[in-house]
Amino acid sequence: MAGNGEHVRSEDPRTEGTSPADRFEWFCDAVSNHVMPVTLSTTQPSGFHADIADLELGSVRLSTLAFSPVVSRRTSAHVRKGDPEQLQLALVTQGAFRIAQRHHASVAAGDLVLTDTSRPSEGANVEERSTVAILQIPRSILPLRDDRVEALLGRRIRGDSGTGAILGSFLSSLIAQGPSCRPSELAGMGTVALDLATACLAQQSGTPDSAPAQARAQAMLHRIIRFIENNLDDPDLTPQAVADRHNISLRSLYSLFTDHPTGVAAYIRQARLERARADLGRPRSNGHPIQAIAARWGFSSAPVFSRSFRDAYGMSPSEYRAAAPHRDGARTVGSRTAPYLTRT
Repeated sequence: MAGNGEHVRSEDPRTEGTSPADRFEWFCDAVSNHVMPVTLSTTQPSGFHADIADLELGSVRLSTLAFSPVVSRRTSAHVRKGDPEQLQLALVTQGAFRIAQRHHASVAAGDLVLTDTSRPSEGANVEERSTVAILQIPRSILPLRDDRVEALLGRRIRGDSGTGAILGSFLSSLIAQGPSCRPSELAGMGTVALDLATACLAQQSGTPDSAPAQARAQAMLHRIIRFIENNLDDPDLTPQAVADRHNISLRSLYSLFTDHPTGVAAYIRQARLERARADLGRPRSNGHPIQAIAARWGFSSAPVFSRSFRDAYGMSPSEYRAAAPHRDGARTVGSRTAPYLTRT
């Protein structure tokens, strides 16, 4: 539905002067044209609501659909009519669904389920309002054996632990933060999403070693980054502490960050600077001393914070605070920029 990284959102289209039945028809057309040909039916055509958003992520796409109760049927005729030849890994974020494809599964919020567009399938949501995020993966780029993938079709994948939790957390972050990213950033996120999906599916198939080493490393890196960003306020957060927490050697930790734009120590420092900069740019923080804001994000030395801030943004923290209210936003102040980091 969107190209070049554009984020598209359509909610309750043509509501003014349009009947609910027409809104349901719009949703049917949107799903068939932008996801895959299906037949949809609803027992509640009156007051039907739908909301669709797409993120183009390079080789993959993330589509988020929220809708009133529907039953979905994809038959062999639908497959012949149009097959994008995709594997669709769905994350349920609200409500509950029943899915049938090779297996039968009941999935609820937080769960994932895999389906194949080249096979017939049936599904239904059983809540008044349900939301699902679908990672659409071209079958040709998923580096797993066909028999391993087929064994997972229509099976519930728990999203509350292990690789399922890591993947679910990442997709949720993409839904929330993706619209503010540049197309080049979204393409990079698509690569990460594919690697995490590969690791998750390999783990679920009972053969985690069948996943490429790169995918397994990406899953570990994502978990480490999440840990770092959730513990930035700890002044003792160091590369050694991160390695110890994840039961790996310091050398292995550095190796994981080899292809990352920054090393692990620089990542921690830049993430802390971004949090401090965001606080300094908020008017409500004017009553808080700069040193207190620095300490809140793990800087135990005010001179070190001031020097690091100037190196990153081309001005002192106090100069930044004074300038921020007169600019378009805290993220644009300063002659230099550090990577924009978000909590996941």
